[in-house]
Amino acid sequence: MKKYIERITSLLAAAILLQTLYFKFTGAPESVYIFSQLGMEPYGRVGLGIVELIAGLLLIIKRTSFVGALIGLGIMIGAIASHLFVLGIVVQNDGGTLFALAIVVFIMCLITAILQKDKWMAFKTSGMSVETLFT
Repeated sequence: MKKYIERITSLLAAAILLQTLYFKFTGAPESVYIFSQLGMEPYGRVGLGIVELIAGLLLIIKRTSFVGALIGLGIMIGAIASHLFVLGIVVQNDGGTLFALAIVVFIMCLITAILQKDKWMAFKTSGMSVETLFT
């Protein structure tokens, strides 16, 4: 059962991360507005899109989903903080949808990482050998 929950949570997080790439890479007005408010337009928007693409792809592959979850957690901490301290919960009358999606991805990545805590333990006991994260 644990492996099914991990797969569902990692695939859901990946789906949301990958779906939002369209807006980042096409320069959708909402995305440009957000990154302009953060002082990161256009390089932050495109750069973060690339990192989200990597995280999403890593989350899809079972063997690398732990690393994808860690990257996703980092991205979502930044997104949630941006909403709380700069953008606000509601951005351009979206009803808080982007904030809610960030919370969902954060929770899904957290569950994925927790369910694979054995990889973290192997990483620590191996002398921090990165290869253990991808086994």
